[in-house]
Amino acid sequence: MSVAVVVPVYGNEATLEPLTARLARALEDRSWRLRLVIDASPDGSAALAARLAAADPRVAVTVLERNVGQHRALEVGLQAEPDAQAWVCLDADLQDPPEAVPVLLDRLARGDVRAVFAGRRGTYEPPLRLLAGRAHRAVLGRLTGLPPDAGAFVAMDAPARSLVLTTRSPSLVAAIGAARLPVASIPVPRDVRLLGASAWTLRARTAHSVRTLVWAARRH
Repeated sequence: MSVAVVVPVYGNEATLEPLTARLARALEDRSWRLRLVIDASPDGSAALAARLAAADPRVAVTVLERNVGQHRALEVGLQAEPDAQAWVCLDADLQDPPEAVPVLLDRLARGDVRAVFAGRRGTYEPPLRLLAGRAHRAVLGRLTGLPPDAGAFVAMDAPARSLVLTTRSPSLVAAIGAARLPVASIPVPRDVRLLGASAWTLRARTAHSVRTLVWAARRH
């Protein structure tokens, strides 16, 4: 199974190199490609990503001149990687452990689901941010039937990717949920973010959650 891994990058210069190395080790027995989508990152992420791509032909880089946000950056990356059998999306800050990617792919390969989410486990964020995220996912789950721990660390097949790219939704999670695709969730402990802050402020995350839930409720 050939795999395209799409990673939105904003303020992740310190983690790109270990992310790439850990992903390469995790997928050493598979055919894979990593697409780093630099979302107008204000640090040196674009330059570092270019060096990583020059050193490894399996690494590709898309640089966005205007910041579009995590979910739009994921769409750009998915669009840029049409030649795969499975697609994986994860964050660049190493809270999403690359070592879990093969587990998601193995579950997807069973063929009975279109997407496999890495269910969030552990205390990996400040309490208020954790509560806000859990509340958002719980409501979205009730509206769409998604697992209550579903997030943007996900493996998907071709029909799911096509749906994400053709449905104008607030997020790929919302698109998959609103379509009622068969999905699964595997619990994956999140690592604490060791470097830098989240690209999401609490205000921005809350606004995004409201837009997502309103969109999902209307479709429901």
